[in-house]
Amino acid sequence: MSIRFFESLREFFINNKEQFEQHLLEEAVNVKDKIEEIHQIGKINLVKNAHTLTLAVIDERNEDLDVLAKKEGELWARASLTIEFKLEWIQSVRRTLWEFLYQYNVLKQSESSSLEAFFRMEKKYNDLIDKFLNGFFISYSKSKDDMLAEQRRLVESLSVPIIPVTATTGVLPLIGNIDEFRIKIMEEKVFQQISKSKIETIVLDLSGVAYVENDIIDHLVRIIDGFGMMGCKTVITGIRPEVAKSMVINGMSFEDKAESKGTLQSALLEFFSETQISN
Repeated sequence: MSIRFFESLREFFINNKEQFEQHLLEEAVNVKDKIEEIHQIGKINLVKNAHTLTLAVIDERNEDLDVLAKKEGELWARASLTIEFKLEWIQSVRRTLWEFLYQYNVLKQSESSSLEAFFRMEKKYNDLIDKFLNGFFISYSKSKDDMLAEQRRLVESLSVPIIPVTATTGVLPLIGNIDEFRIKIMEEKVFQQISKSKIETIVLDLSGVAYVENDIIDHLVRIIDGFGMMGCKTVITGIRPEVAKSMVINGMSFEDKAESKGTLQSALLEFFSETQISN
């Protein structure tokens, strides 16, 4: 690595930019192959941000560090990027900064005095990087909390979409991640709608659910029991292989609680055929 000397530390880093990037990528073993992916997902330019952070640390621009930490925390949270990658990247920036600080001091001063200056600068800049990291994690956590609160407000504001098929039959399609909060909201609103609409048969379609935790399945079983207490029959459709496999492994089943059909279409076709025959 060929290092050129310049009078000021800022100038030293700017004019050795390519060497800085090369050393940084050598340090960031697990992150360097993810740089383009992170840029595409979160519109985050890690290398450019590393230069911005380094110069802000060298210049001791505390307010700029606060702004940068807040912005990056929000971006990282919004893109749901792995936090371990960010931590490794910043520690790689830290180690690269140390190396260049040492090179600068060796080139600027005699070897005997450079170590003392190096350790003073290292402590000062370490504190500033820690300040950035602390601000980043605070911003990341707050952004995650805000996003979760917004999602919960959205779930609370939505009515559970029971789609009427006939006067006494409805379809309840479940889509996406089903957590404890969402299933409690669903439980409350579905019971109300079954009572209000006098639904006798509800088709619970799980084709839009890729994975369900075991405790959520237990809760779902109790909800189906509640449907039965209200005189409402449950038909389950679209159980995906991943969900079925998990239930089998854990000894769980809807067999005694509800009738199962492969698809929503087949259940509706069978239902309408029986209706026509009875009429």
